[in-house]
Amino acid sequence: MANIISGFRKSLNLFDATSIVAGTMIGSGIFIVSADISRTLGSPGWLLVVWILTGVLTIIAALSYGELASMMPQAGGQYVYLREAYNPLNGFLFGWTLFMVIQTGSIAAVAMAFAKFMGVLFPWFSEKNIWIDIGFLKISNVHALAIFSIALLSWVNAQGIRLGKIVQNSFTVTKILSLIGLIIVGFFFAKSTGAIELNSSIFWDAVQLKDGQLIPLTGFALIAAIGTAMVGALFAADAWNNVTFTAGETVNPKRNIPLSLFFGSLIVLTLYVLANFVYLQALPLRGTPDGATVFERGMQYATDDRLGTAAMFGFFGNYAALIMAVLVVISTFGCNNGMILSGARVYYAMANDKLFFKRVGKLNAKGVPSNGLLYQAIWASLLCLSGTYNDLLDYVIFAVLIFYVLTILGIYILRKKQPDAERPYKAFGYPIVPAIYIIASTLIMIDLLIYKPNYTWPGLIIVLLGIPVYYIWRQYESKREK
Repeated sequence: MANIISGFRKSLNLFDATSIVAGTMIGSGIFIVSADISRTLGSPGWLLVVWILTGVLTIIAALSYGELASMMPQAGGQYVYLREAYNPLNGFLFGWTLFMVIQTGSIAAVAMAFAKFMGVLFPWFSEKNIWIDIGFLKISNVHALAIFSIALLSWVNAQGIRLGKIVQNSFTVTKILSLIGLIIVGFFFAKSTGAIELNSSIFWDAVQLKDGQLIPLTGFALIAAIGTAMVGALFAADAWNNVTFTAGETVNPKRNIPLSLFFGSLIVLTLYVLANFVYLQALPLRGTPDGATVFERGMQYATDDRLGTAAMFGFFGNYAALIMAVLVVISTFGCNNGMILSGARVYYAMANDKLFFKRVGKLNAKGVPSNGLLYQAIWASLLCLSGTYNDLLDYVIFAVLIFYVLTILGIYILRKKQPDAERPYKAFGYPIVPAIYIIASTLIMIDLLIYKPNYTWPGLIIVLLGIPVYYIWRQYESKREK
């Protein structure tokens, strides 16, 4: 490849890094997933507990990752942490799962959400508007727009980190300000006295609808329901770790990566909790699926789970759908820019360890891994066409938690293996606070294994499939070097 250079360009300051954290976290999840949490728990109080627990666990994880980021400020971030704490196989399994499903599946899902909400603004974009139909594969203009957005953002980020960060900062600031504006409107203008009274009367009354009857949730059943309900919230708050992948391009990464992890996750999770207060002020949590009005459907059965639109309907009326569509389009586009920018850095690190295609380990004339961006874009686009991206994301819930737990456990291992290593920042509350995350996340995983086996086992299988791939790849590389 022509004009190859070595070495990343240090361009990301603290604001840029924080923008990556916040921008990749805020997608479309906050406007949707609380509907499913409401159906799972049936209680306003426990809904807020789920989001607060998600916030606490995520911030603990972010503060813990700060130690690893300050120790190993290298491109690849979490991949490097797992490789150093354990062995190359563990690092590869993370990178394998990231490329096959986590990063690319997320990019595909967010791109499709972007395209679908563009259809609210411009009805011509519709999944019914089929361009190609060959039986097993149907391609609509929504698919085409989603793939175009992936290609465009991949091209933008191939032009250099400076252009990528300008796009990221612009969209992150816009969507945070927009979300703050909607929260203010919700608190002061979109609230409903009827909804507040109804939600207050059942605040801690957790129930689930089964066979047409409301079944009270108490004791262990309530704990199990909270664990399964947290899945959606954890995914809506995910991708905060992406900034660690860009450490090679961050100015003073030993300081700025840990700080950005904390500030970015704190900002987003505070907004998430406030957004749920707005939902509870505007709508009754409980509703009926065949309700004739937004109020009657409640949070549980908001149309297409679009809670943001339903909550703002009382104030903006029919314009609520358009306003929320604009916000989601901005939010998803900025979210994908951050994921596309950061993901390629992991594949770059893997390639330099001879665990990915060799050409991905090269930087172009602009100082970015453009081949990694290309491969990532191709696979994410294929996932868009496959229609399986949402299923894949459900499957990797378990896998994502495994890698988070292993990474934080790596702090304890590295304290033993490398006691004299420079640690400009040390994990907050070590050894107790990181252990809280490990224990809590392990309990959530056990809960998912028991109550959502259809989601957990496929995710574990995807990870385990990486083991034979790793050894085949190593064997291929050793033969190639001879």
